[in-house]
Amino acid sequence: MRPSEIRPTELTPPEQLLLLMERIYRYGMTTTSGGNLSIREDNGDIWITPSGVDKGALTIADMVLVHKDGTVEGKHRPSSEFPFHRLIYETRPDLRAIVHAHPPALVSFSIVRRIPDTRLLPNERQICGRIGMAPYALPGSEQLGRNIADVFAEGVNSVMLENHGVVVGAEDLFEAFRVFETLDYCARLEIEASRFGRPTLLSDEDYETVRRESKLDIPTYPGGDIDEKEMELRRSMCAFIRRAYDQGLFTSTQGTFSQRLNGTDFLITPYGIDRKYLQPEELVRIQGGAGEEGKSPSRSVRFHQAVYERQPHVDSVILAHPPQIMAFAVTEEPFDSRTIPESYILLRGMPKLPFAALYNDPEKTAELFKPNTPLAIVRNNCLVVTGQGLLNTFDRLEVAEYSAKSILAARALGDVVHIEDAEIDDLKKAFKLED
Repeated sequence: MRPSEIRPTELTPPEQLLLLMERIYRYGMTTTSGGNLSIREDNGDIWITPSGVDKGALTIADMVLVHKDGTVEGKHRPSSEFPFHRLIYETRPDLRAIVHAHPPALVSFSIVRRIPDTRLLPNERQICGRIGMAPYALPGSEQLGRNIADVFAEGVNSVMLENHGVVVGAEDLFEAFRVFETLDYCARLEIEASRFGRPTLLSDEDYETVRRESKLDIPTYPGGDIDEKEMELRRSMCAFIRRAYDQGLFTSTQGTFSQRLNGTDFLITPYGIDRKYLQPEELVRIQGGAGEEGKSPSRSVRFHQAVYERQPHVDSVILAHPPQIMAFAVTEEPFDSRTIPESYILLRGMPKLPFAALYNDPEKTAELFKPNTPLAIVRNNCLVVTGQGLLNTFDRLEVAEYSAKSILAARALGDVVHIEDAEIDDLKKAFKLED
C-alpha cells in the first residue's frame, strides 16, 4: 500500500503492527531480530509482533493474538518480550499500544545509562513528556517486565532500558510511534551536536515564549471545492513532504511546507498530522489571512503569511529540522556555506537568528529573506528555507543538510578550507547572484 493511500484510522490492529514495524525497520530504527510492537483491544486481548520472524519480511498473517486468558492464536509464537507488554498493560490500563525497539542513538544512551535531553528544541519536551529509566534485567524475563512496569506505574509513558533500548506506551500505536521517533531524533541530535560543540538547552523563559506565542487564533472561512490545478499542486506538495520525511529532513509531525497560490494566498501543512501519510485534501488553504474551516494549520502560519506579504520573489517556504544542520542550531558553532560551489550558489549567507525570531516578531524576521538570504538557522528551533517553487526550495533544503553533513565529516579528516573571497566573487558574477 502506498503512503498516499494509507488512512491509519481505517487499519485493523494487524495492519497497524505491520505498517509501523515496516516503518521502524526501513528507517534503521531496529534490526531484523530486534524490537516488538503490540496493541491491546477493548476486551483485553493483545495483538503483538511474532518471535523469530524477519522484520524485513513480515506479513499481516504473521501477527499473533494473545487472548486475555493466555491462549495464543496465530502461526508463530508471540514476541519473547511479551511478558513486559502484558505487565505494562496490567499496570497502566489507560495504555493501548506499545513500541519497543533498539535504534542506535537510543541504545548509545542506554549503554551510558543516560536519558536524551528533550530541551534542545521547543516541541520535543511536550511530545515526549517525562522519561524514566528501568534497571537492567534479562531480556524476556518477568524481572525485566516488573522493572519496566514499575517505572510506567509512576505515570511515565517513555522508559529507557539500561543496556537495551526504549519502550513507549500510548493510547494508540501511531501516537506511541510519534513519541518513539521524536525521542530517537533528540538522541541523534544531542550526539551529533556533542561531537563538535556543547549543546545549549532552552530555558523556562523560552518555553514561556513558545506557550504564549503559539496560540493560533486566525479567522476561518468555509472551504470550497478544489479545482484541478490546485489539487495537482496539493499532490506535488504531499509528494515533497513525504520525500522530506523519507530522507530524515522531517519527522512525523515536525516540519512545515507552504506554497504560494496567488497574491498572498497559500497552502500549508496542517498541525499534528503525520507527514508520512499526509493527504492532499488535508493541506490547509490560507485565503486573505483566514484558514479553511475545520482544519488547523501549522503553528508557524503567521510567519509564512509574513514572508509571502513581504517577499514577492518567494513562492515556497519550508521550516525543517534536518539533524546535521540542527547540530549547528543547538550549539554556538557557525555554519559556512562556502564549501563547494553548489552549496554557496543555493544557500548563500545563512544567518543564525535568535530562538524567538519566529515567535515574537514574525513580520520583522520575514524581512530578512531577500534573494541573497534564502535560508536562515533559528537557534534551538529550525532551519528556514525559501525559494522560487517547490523543487527549488526542497533542493535548497537537501543541499543545506548535505553540506552540514560534509562539514561535520570533514572535521574528522582535518581543517575545513573554505572557498576564498575572490573565488566567491567569480561565482557571483558567473551565476548572476545578487548581493
